[in-house]
Amino acid sequence: MPPPKNAMEIFQLLDMSNCRECGKKTCLAFAGAVFQGQRKLAECPKLDREIIERFSAGPENPNTIEQNRDEYLKQLKSEIANHDLAAGAKRVGAQFADNKLSLKVLGKDFGVDTDGNLYADIHINPWVVIPFLSYILHGKGLPVSGNWVSFRELKDGKERYPLFQKRCEEPMKQVADIYTNLFDDLVHIFSGKQVEEQFESDISVVLHPLPKVPIMICYWMPEDGLESSLNVFFDETAYENLDIDSVFTLGAGLAQMFGKIALRHGFAETVSSK
Repeated sequence: MPPPKNAMEIFQLLDMSNCRECGKKTCLAFAGAVFQGQRKLAECPKLDREIIERFSAGPENPNTIEQNRDEYLKQLKSEIANHDLAAGAKRVGAQFADNKLSLKVLGKDFGVDTDGNLYADIHINPWVVIPFLSYILHGKGLPVSGNWVSFRELKDGKERYPLFQKRCEEPMKQVADIYTNLFDDLVHIFSGKQVEEQFESDISVVLHPLPKVPIMICYWMPEDGLESSLNVFFDETAYENLDIDSVFTLGAGLAQMFGKIALRHGFAETVSSK
């Protein structure tokens, strides 16, 4: 039996009860994660063994999220069309008017209407859209606690942390090592805030890619023969306000954005050689 061609084919195999026993908030979210290679079909506790054996030959590469994200975005937009945006806006700290929900993404206006159409003051990238829609659909809207934790300390983050390091923290550090004005630009361009140094870092900057999902970047400069280091931290409520896949996407997307900032400032050759 050939593997499913898209997430909707996987979704049709499920009982659609949204039981959450798999750790996902909806069956659609679980289907998307299976299609992206981030979860196994066998992790659904409701499926018969026969169905699992027939259809479990799906993609295993974590990078398939990029190859198939257009399909996943279509599914999220479809779910938005059946969602009460007014209630969602109240839950996640957004505004709702004229059939459109809007909130701040990195200090810029970002919105979606009841038909799933997107509006933004910044370039609409998938790494923003997927977490944005997931935040509206599934975020619990818990208040920020102020307690910072690493990605690996979030639920389901430990096994994915090596890839998070590779896709987020390492490229961010490369840019920060080269582009000394990076953190000043983050503060001024993206409404970030430089805060008192955390975890004995030399620089700590807080960004708000979503209202209730702040990110703190801590950078330690090279000293006494030791290399520089950079770590990304999330509020401990991040997993409740955004699924772990979208948290990963935010971190990796920010790293890409930092690289583009560096390229615009003339560091293309140095960054690409790293």
